[in-house]
Amino acid sequence: MNRHSFLALTLAMGFASAAVAQQAPEKVKVKTKRKAKTEAAAQPAAAAPAATPDQPDWAGTYAETISQQDLRTHLTILASDAYEGRETGEKGQKMAADYLSKEFQKLGLTGPVKDSDNPFLQHFTMERTTWQDGATLKVAGQTYKWMTDFYAMGTSPFQQETSVQPVFVGYGIEQDGYSDYAGKDVKGKDLLIMLGEPTSADGKALLGKDGAGSKWGNDFRAKAALAAEKGARSVFFVDFNPNNNFSKLSARMSQYVSRPSISFKDAKPGGRRAAFFVSPEVGYKLLGTNAAGITKYTAAVNKAGKPTASTFKPAKFLVKAAKKTEDFVTENVLGYLEGTDKKEEVLVLSAHYDHIGIIDGEVHNGADDDGSGTVTVLEMAQAFAKAKAEGRGPRRSILFLAVTGEEKGLLGSEYYTDHPIFPLEQTVANLNTDMIGRTDKDHEGKGDYVYVIGSDKLSSELHEIVLNSNEKYTKMDLDFRFNDPEDPNRFYYRSDHYNFAKHRIPVAFFFNGVHDDYHGAGDEVDKIEFPKMEKRARLVFHAAWELANRDTRVVVDSNKK
Repeated sequence: MNRHSFLALTLAMGFASAAVAQQAPEKVKVKTKRKAKTEAAAQPAAAAPAATPDQPDWAGTYAETISQQDLRTHLTILASDAYEGRETGEKGQKMAADYLSKEFQKLGLTGPVKDSDNPFLQHFTMERTTWQDGATLKVAGQTYKWMTDFYAMGTSPFQQETSVQPVFVGYGIEQDGYSDYAGKDVKGKDLLIMLGEPTSADGKALLGKDGAGSKWGNDFRAKAALAAEKGARSVFFVDFNPNNNFSKLSARMSQYVSRPSISFKDAKPGGRRAAFFVSPEVGYKLLGTNAAGITKYTAAVNKAGKPTASTFKPAKFLVKAAKKTEDFVTENVLGYLEGTDKKEEVLVLSAHYDHIGIIDGEVHNGADDDGSGTVTVLEMAQAFAKAKAEGRGPRRSILFLAVTGEEKGLLGSEYYTDHPIFPLEQTVANLNTDMIGRTDKDHEGKGDYVYVIGSDKLSSELHEIVLNSNEKYTKMDLDFRFNDPEDPNRFYYRSDHYNFAKHRIPVAFFFNGVHDDYHGAGDEVDKIEFPKMEKRARLVFHAAWELANRDTRVVVDSNKK
């Protein structure tokens, strides 16, 4: 899964796109009441014929072919050191694409990509950019150093030394009753924004729910996305919190900053704009103030509960932060199973097969993220292919889609939905599986569970299908807490289903939550809990079976955040 909620790796994503900015919240853990099962029963979805003594339960029969042994076999290969962490565009990702395409072919699936050297592969060209040495920032006669006093993510408009007149916009927040942008036109400007958010005298967030931290205070993403929506050229973020150590943070960030960032070769200008992070010392210079001045300003904002005028006079400065660019090719992997009487309609079952590669000499194998989802797609393909071979194939067609570039910003799924092999208007739903092999801290010592995200955002029928499939077959705790539009973890926007949801295609995202090895070198096969993974994979399969075989496609009857 794309690591937006943890600052260190969210930074690696750079400046969030304006498209995401137009959507709701960020994410962290906010408990919400789960929808009761009685809600699902209120308006039952139109279902495929129920099993009878004369009609066996074929869904149950084929779900049983999804086994721990098979999941382990595939995952042990894909999440081995030989695949070098499957980083997008690198050797291991190519190996994984080859493995998946051959497995799809063995299962008898069709490669649906025309004009490709391999009909199972959807190739596309990306740009890889890296920061060049020699970046500098000069203000008030002093020169500051790259990775000591400042660093950056995203694209850079400062390939040559450029004079910048920053615009200070406080905390960079805009919501009902609070706007740092009121009366300001920042299009094309370079913004100076404080990290954090207003708090009450007892330290509780003023803009969060019940005093909890809001999306604005958890990390920079919401602010960056809003600035992009407003048309800003770049943002310079500064954290004036005296408890935070910029030197230590920049040292931790160096491994991520030094790694290449990736974007589409034909990307439109203004997508991932520059996000710079400067030390408090630099921030004071840029605002022409000191620690006492910042304390006075933030205290006034806290007391008023809304933006207040500042006396700061932002100083012009010079900045140079150049990047070099090279092209490379990556690919999505597609396997197609044609349906019967409703074959023109397509269900997409997806997972991302890329991970983050090798960092500081350690292979990050991503067994859970998202090897677990990838092999689940393989096993579901096996189950549906077996059903078809035995004369019980799905009524609707199914596209098994393993996407690349998720860790770089949901790029593979974005490319597919912008260049669909099958028309999006004929795509009935997307079930996305990203991390289903482990247990998060909130569920340690408890029974089987899975987080389900987004199932009710666009279609009440899809939500009911997931609930009913679980009630009939897998009987897990379905945790919907991350469906809360105020949940600042922002998981709904952080995996590949979101690129389908943007096109109003109903989605459901299955997820086990984050754990201590998330995006770490310890995310290995020997820590995968295969009994739980098997059950979760079967739940996705049962929901898919219903979607593929019901009389009518699920309706789009909602537009929730």
